[in-house]
Amino acid sequence: MLNNITLGQYYPVDSPVHRLDPRVKLLLTIVFIVAVFLAKSWIGYLLLTAFIVFSARMAHVPLNMLFRGLKPLRLILIITFLLNLFFTAGDTVWVSFWVIRITKEGFLMALFYSLRLMFLVVGTSLLTLTTSPVALSDALEILLSPLKVIRFPAHELAMMMTIALRFVPTLLEEADKIMKAQMARGADFETGNLVTRARAMVPLLVPLFVSAFRRASDLAMAMESRCYHGGEGRTRLRVLKLTGNDAAACGITAVFLALIILEGILF
Repeated sequence: MLNNITLGQYYPVDSPVHRLDPRVKLLLTIVFIVAVFLAKSWIGYLLLTAFIVFSARMAHVPLNMLFRGLKPLRLILIITFLLNLFFTAGDTVWVSFWVIRITKEGFLMALFYSLRLMFLVVGTSLLTLTTSPVALSDALEILLSPLKVIRFPAHELAMMMTIALRFVPTLLEEADKIMKAQMARGADFETGNLVTRARAMVPLLVPLFVSAFRRASDLAMAMESRCYHGGEGRTRLRVLKLTGNDAAACGITAVFLALIILEGILF
């Protein structure tokens, strides 16, 4: 299950999407999230699917790797679907039994909300798979730099995000090692009901939290020993520059967003 978590992982290949400016990719991801909430019909969700597939092909990221990040969210997707299915009112009743009432409108709402959640996860996963944590941190800091006039800690926020993304694969690897060690001692994480499986996770979570706090302490000491004092006066090894590929990506995304808005108006 831990290998299915793709958020925060970086897929290092040479592709047009990888070569895009991280600031552009971050802004285009925000535009995609807005488009997800603007989609109102099957045509909109088909456009979202086509955009994701096209972006994954251009990024040379395997689709099975991209959608693998949805596996840990199966329970959340099922709960979201069922809650909207049973508690959304509608006029076209399909099933009416005791307190159970399923309508056409409730089914469509449940399906669209589940698809919306899936697209949000896949879109953000594509961003992290094609952008290194350092580049993403630099992009976020530059985009938030105008807020420094109101004393907004742009550098500190970007540093926190970089550290968090950097340690996601490390903590997953540590959790995998602890899980295998516990399974070698007879622990069972796969069978039993929800309560039993939750109890079985305690021997995994305790050493994982201890390891995380130890790593955080070591990182803080390392930063202090190197006289780290924030972003004041710091320079960057790689200067971000916009290219023609960035303009082309913005144009394609603008056409996609226009189609989504047109779909919402017409359908």
